[in-house]
Amino acid sequence: MTGRRSHFSTRPFLSKAATLIATATATAVGASLLTGCGMLPGATGGSREPITVMTWAPVGTSATNMPGMPAMAEAYARWVNANGGLAGHELKVLTCNERNNTVGAAKCAKQAVRENAIAVVGSYSQHGRAFMAPLEVAGIPFLGGYGASDQEFTSPLSYPVNGGQPALLAGNGRQLARDCDRVSLVRPDTVAGDGLPILLGSGLAEGDRKAPTDIRAAEDANDYTASARQALTSAGAFDAYRSGKGCVTAVLGDHTETFFDSFRRLESEAPREVGVASVLGSVGQPLLDRTGGKDGPFEGAYVTGWYPVASDARWNPMREVIKEHAFADNRIDPAEPGVQTTWIAYTVLKAIIESLAKGGGDGDTDSVSASDVVGALNRVEGVDTGGLTPTLSWRLEHMLATRDFPRIINRDVTFQVVRRGRLVSVKEGFVDVGDTLVQAPSAG
Repeated sequence: MTGRRSHFSTRPFLSKAATLIATATATAVGASLLTGCGMLPGATGGSREPITVMTWAPVGTSATNMPGMPAMAEAYARWVNANGGLAGHELKVLTCNERNNTVGAAKCAKQAVRENAIAVVGSYSQHGRAFMAPLEVAGIPFLGGYGASDQEFTSPLSYPVNGGQPALLAGNGRQLARDCDRVSLVRPDTVAGDGLPILLGSGLAEGDRKAPTDIRAAEDANDYTASARQALTSAGAFDAYRSGKGCVTAVLGDHTETFFDSFRRLESEAPREVGVASVLGSVGQPLLDRTGGKDGPFEGAYVTGWYPVASDARWNPMREVIKEHAFADNRIDPAEPGVQTTWIAYTVLKAIIESLAKGGGDGDTDSVSASDVVGALNRVEGVDTGGLTPTLSWRLEHMLATRDFPRIINRDVTFQVVRRGRLVSVKEGFVDVGDTLVQAPSAG
């Protein structure tokens, strides 16, 4: 069409009704857009401020690695945010590579402070001195760590969900005391490893067994022939005339497999067989599958864990979350205790945030701070984890009466054994090792 553009305006002739309709429509669309931007899927009310937490673990190091812990945290966040968040709050998970050293642990803690995290949840580090100090200064709780450092059981801002390495070693001693006359312990030559012989010995003493032979080993060695020979010798493997049964338990994290490679080569030369043992985190179902299952080197091994075996139906909710939100993520193995601990820790976090929403004055808390979480954790009478642990409470009356580990509130372990390549329960239910921990000599 050609010709001059008309400058004639129709605006003065819009009817009043049309104007009202246009205004109402614009208002409705704007309200709809605001609602859509301000709500999480599945939320029932207006949006609350996001909640930021951190999960750290060592990844890609030459020692123990726990990549499944931050991966599980991320999957949990995707699941919970797809279902309305934590009491209407979007969950933001920061992850950090702790790198298995003090510098990395301190950096992760400082990042959590800098990013205004309200908690560090389901994390692994042996370097409690490096990470707890920055968290304590900022008032940030450490919720559900792996239990690899002493500070997790002494700091007033630590809220463990299991008994950590202390409970595992005490339990392993009790488990071995039934069958083993002599026990060799191969453990890391680290600060975290120094207390393990005392704890294992406390469990053995309950069965009137003598203290274990303490064999220190490098945490990141590529060969453990010397340590394996010393362990076998102390257990009586080379003494054909020695009576009683000897056992070797190794607690070397990811390098436990490397130790047992050396151990099996030497064992074939010995005139006597010895029993083998370990704890979850050093030996687990993923390792059994990788090393040949029922035909592998761990058949018949004694293993002490914190939780029910991986095939237990109580893990089904976690498995469903992994299937829906992390199916292709090969970092996550539902049988790995770091993944399981992270699931339990976030289960507790969810319960705590929901309790704040219900009991926070008018019941409409738009923001949550670290101090809010600390207060709720200190008050909570019990958090149900679906039977994966006893009901958890960090009130003073639930603390362990021991100087070295006062923050342990879950003293339960499970006794397991490798049969036909699978970890199965030896004893129905949990075993309480609280008395064993109390009776252990102080490391201080």
